[in-house]
Amino acid sequence: MNKRFLTYAARLTVVFLSLIAFYFLAAFILSRITVNGKSVPSNGIAIYIISNGIHTDIAVPATHLLRDWTKEIKYNHTVHADSTYNYLSFGWGDEKFYLETPEFSDLKLSTGLRAITGLSTSAMHTSYYHTPVEDQHCKKIIISNKQYQQLINYITASFLTDDKGNFINIGPEIHYDETDAFYKAKGSYSIFKTCNTWANSALKSCDQKACLWTIFDTPILNKYQ
Repeated sequence: MNKRFLTYAARLTVVFLSLIAFYFLAAFILSRITVNGKSVPSNGIAIYIISNGIHTDIAVPATHLLRDWTKEIKYNHTVHADSTYNYLSFGWGDEKFYLETPEFSDLKLSTGLRAITGLSTSAMHTSYYHTPVEDQHCKKIIISNKQYQQLINYITASFLTDDKGNFINIGPEIHYDETDAFYKAKGSYSIFKTCNTWANSALKSCDQKACLWTIFDTPILNKYQ
């Protein structure tokens, strides 16, 4: 009996490790396939891809004729942001992970495991910027008005709304810094849909270069080197 149990346990371990290896191999291969390799307009709207080294956000003009985000992402939902801040970034992710893990040193195994199950709720993290500064972790893209409208539609559709159609602020006391705020979002985080998958899909939505599929931030930034 013990020998049979050990045989089954060994087989299950091999299958489990094989699935993990296949998952990361698929992520590696698919992230290197570029979609939407179209020409960039010389004039248009500047948006930014911003990474903290792990998580990717998309930053857009805080106010524009096509969308004034400040009407929903209100300055008073933050600690200190005001009309001098020209850009607003959006990052989608697991709600519990966001709220319980402001720093990766705060990460708990239970929080991480719950996030990858796809059973928990999600949140949108928004942050105001004066103007993002381009570097290896921040890339500027110029898009047309039509493409920006497509991006607006994608971002808006990611928010959970109340009965009146308003974004739902999670709490005035919940912040990472003085210019951010959290809102309820649609969908669930999983091993197949991560924060970076959401950002990659945001780029796809407005016909910008993106990975066929990715779970990491680096392949996204590499499209704009």
